[in-house]
Amino acid sequence: MKTIDDFNFAGKKGLIRVDFNVPLNENFEITDDTRIQESAATITKVLSDGGNPVLMSHLGRPKAKEDKFSLKHLKDHVAKVMNAEVVFADDCVGEVAENAAASLKPGQILLLENLRFHKEEEAGDEAFAEKLSKLGDIYVNDAFGTAHRAHASTAIIAKFFPDNKCFGYLMAKEIIAIEKVLKNGEKPVTAILGGSKVSSKITIINTMLDTVNNLIIGGGMTYTFVKAQGGKVGSSICEDDKMELALDILKQAKAKGVNVYLPVDVLAADAFDNNANTKVVAVDAIPDGWQGLDAGPETQKKFAEVIKASKTILWNGPLGVFEFENFSAGTKALGDAIGDATAAGAFSLVGGGDSVAAVKQFGYENKVSYVSTGGGAMLESLEGKELPGIKAVLL
Repeated sequence: MKTIDDFNFAGKKGLIRVDFNVPLNENFEITDDTRIQESAATITKVLSDGGNPVLMSHLGRPKAKEDKFSLKHLKDHVAKVMNAEVVFADDCVGEVAENAAASLKPGQILLLENLRFHKEEEAGDEAFAEKLSKLGDIYVNDAFGTAHRAHASTAIIAKFFPDNKCFGYLMAKEIIAIEKVLKNGEKPVTAILGGSKVSSKITIINTMLDTVNNLIIGGGMTYTFVKAQGGKVGSSICEDDKMELALDILKQAKAKGVNVYLPVDVLAADAFDNNANTKVVAVDAIPDGWQGLDAGPETQKKFAEVIKASKTILWNGPLGVFEFENFSAGTKALGDAIGDATAAGAFSLVGGGDSVAAVKQFGYENKVSYVSTGGGAMLESLEGKELPGIKAVLL
């Protein structure tokens, strides 16, 4: 695996695919610059070698060339983060972009206009990829969040840099973190899968059964498993058509020697509301009209014991409706246990939108080993799929 450390960028242009798809408010101010901060080290490497970074990214899902999706709104913030001058080109290909790249002075960064202003980007158009390739000497993919897309700037462009392509620091960290969990994690390996639907996690579960020693199932998925085994789940979320699948997962896990842990008690509510009436009940004895919205105290203790005895931990999905303060205790207890295990030497990887949101909301970023930046890309990696953006650089 070639990384940016394998190249010297002195006098060269590093054409870097970054993921600057950041949230903006109505005044076009960035409300969360995590993705820019995460690629800062890669951009710095090119600058410190004496080269010029040429940054290309998408922003949002524009239908045409819409001002609200222009990367010009990011220019000043990128300059501030990088403490360097940023030049903006109001196109990402053609004469405008090529002239801007050719006239870069030492220490300057070039930020290209939104790739998705050209429909050829998402179509994976080869001619468009070739035009992009003219803007740099070395291609660097540092956009894990789009690695699962076979777009021109992530998967096609690499062929125009047969010997001069590599991963940036962020991309390399993501690949190493996932391999630690899926291929070479120190045992016992524990995966915590939460979220509402078994159907959305089935491929990950199937992959995990060949990798993990312990599988903790929480969140809304719980009730499909519980009902499938004859339990009463009240009006909890449940996929009745996936109950056979749930039983099959338990059977496969047993055959492969994987310990499966389900909640034993839950905090039930009489409405989907932060201020609903609540009571702790056994997970398989939820009264009619009540629904499980969080893991109960016994479950929190049981899960913590498993996690603290683990050496490699994957967390994908919350244990309850953590957005409601009164139903966030289970997810917080889980975060605490993972933090304690990490402090004791375990490797912990957090990935998937809701888990990442919980980690940020409750301040666990520095208590776990790695927080993935790519939602869809992370999930497809865990499903065992080969990501086009990674494969293109490895070829």
